[in-house]
Amino acid sequence: MEQEAWQILIVEDDQRLAELTREYLESNGLKVAIESDGAKAAGRILKEQPDLVVLDLMLPGEDGLSICRKVRGQYDGPILMLTARTDDMDEVLGLEMGADDYVCKPVRPRVLLARIRALLRRREGHAEVEAESQRRLQFGQLVIDSAMREAWLREQSIELTSAEFDLLWLLAANAGRILSREEIFTALRGIEYDGQDRSIDVRISRIRPKIGDDPMHPRLIKTVRSKGYLFVAEAAEAVL
Repeated sequence: MEQEAWQILIVEDDQRLAELTREYLESNGLKVAIESDGAKAAGRILKEQPDLVVLDLMLPGEDGLSICRKVRGQYDGPILMLTARTDDMDEVLGLEMGADDYVCKPVRPRVLLARIRALLRRREGHAEVEAESQRRLQFGQLVIDSAMREAWLREQSIELTSAEFDLLWLLAANAGRILSREEIFTALRGIEYDGQDRSIDVRISRIRPKIGDDPMHPRLIKTVRSKGYLFVAEAAEAVL
């Protein structure tokens, strides 16, 4: 898909901010629509199926977390959440509801554009580290298919968000090698790790039980202190 075909829906009640954001994004080749009413946002996302949603956390009618939770099962495009709060619990909750990324307000337009492009590139399957020679990986009863963007455990489909799938594939495709948070962050989001972002850790904690790993004593996706994460193929084949 060409960049000029990307359709972005901004869900934001600050009309001036939304219009300025739309003007900047459209000047960079994106097509942008705006929805200011939280109560209407979920229906519009599901009906229009935009390529990406920029979703404000605080909205009249219905908040961003509720909207994200409501649409996630029927909308598989990236959701970029905006939050004016400094409490990182909001960011964690957003990720748990299915958001793919978050940006704190006030948002610098160039940063927002970079995050949007990184999410869209990832959706189109252009992650630089993706193992191009292998489209399907199998570890015991766990199967991960990058072409179909689906995973199965004991022949049962695993429900993963787009961001969770990308992270699982990245780890599995590099089984046996420790991936630092910096490597993971750069590969999946196209920007440098700032040393504070918790999104990778949140997604790991959500992925583990879905693939049959023990969240308290993980054997498949191990945390290597001060180094990063390691997908242990031998453990997956033995346990699953």
